[in-house]
Amino acid sequence: MGHLEKNKLQLGYIPLLDCVALLWAKQRGFFEDVGLDISLVQEASWASLRDRLAFGLLDAAHCLSAMLPAAAVAADQIGIPLQTPLVLSENRAFISLSQKLCYELNIQKQDSAETSAQKLVQKIKANNTVSLAHVFQHSIHHYCLREWLALADAELAHSIQVKTLPPPYMAEALNNHLIDGFCVGEPWNTQPELLGLSHIVCSSQDIIPNVADKVLAVTQDWAQQHPNTLIALTSAIIRAQRELREIEDFAPVWQLLIEFEVIQFHCSPEVHVEKYFNIQNIIRNFIQDDAEPKQKDFVWLFQQMQKWHSPTIKTVTITDPAQNCLLLDIYSAALNETIKF
Repeated sequence: MGHLEKNKLQLGYIPLLDCVALLWAKQRGFFEDVGLDISLVQEASWASLRDRLAFGLLDAAHCLSAMLPAAAVAADQIGIPLQTPLVLSENRAFISLSQKLCYELNIQKQDSAETSAQKLVQKIKANNTVSLAHVFQHSIHHYCLREWLALADAELAHSIQVKTLPPPYMAEALNNHLIDGFCVGEPWNTQPELLGLSHIVCSSQDIIPNVADKVLAVTQDWAQQHPNTLIALTSAIIRAQRELREIEDFAPVWQLLIEFEVIQFHCSPEVHVEKYFNIQNIIRNFIQDDAEPKQKDFVWLFQQMQKWHSPTIKTVTITDPAQNCLLLDIYSAALNETIKF
């Protein structure tokens, strides 16, 4: 691996289940094992995380995959290239609607994604106001929400206005009648459901391909200046990912998520049993195959960006920018480093 160019790092995250590998690597001393002194920094929103990462206030971050294509073509209005050596989760978003709206639309648990979309679109086309939210403009959550609506009406899917809210604020916004539904990652669908505010109506896995959702991201300049440090950082997180897949006693993981305010509701193997084990299953299966970033995922993200809000990007050849988002040599080197442990 070689000499670390930097050993004290600021690592940003948003409180979602798929930041757990970062938290676990810190808890288990995996960062220390590779010579890193990591400070975990909780950010208030994806916008603040992106800006602080781009301008060097964070060294690396738990990041939305779609932020990388947006940065590559300056669709984020910043244009500082971001890259990733590691996928943290794949396609693990859900769409939730208020319980009141589900009752009005007679949405049933067994309804397909297309059926639930048709019921909602029918209400909207009858001149009823429905307010929906996602977590960030450049996210699989945004694309999933529009693709879901497009199952019923492609024109409405393009024209409807949607709000942007940080994940932890979804339940509060629903409770205050600011929104009627949203697309977000866990546990911010389970929380309002247990509070009696919403129902999960479909999964992103029912709507879009299995693509990268969250990634470990750094700026291109930072990656070039700190290759050995990035290999060490990535290897520690890969080690955490592997342990989380195989761990038998899940209680310490759950407690860690509570301590870092990722989980803010009462749920246990004895109470709300199904929800507890659903969350455990999600954490064990964030990645289907391996955590290596894949070019096809970022090509798809570019295509979605073109389709839903940046048609001018059609003038750009997307294969090269998609490839430039990936740090495959760093991933390979980090994978080799994990063999030592």
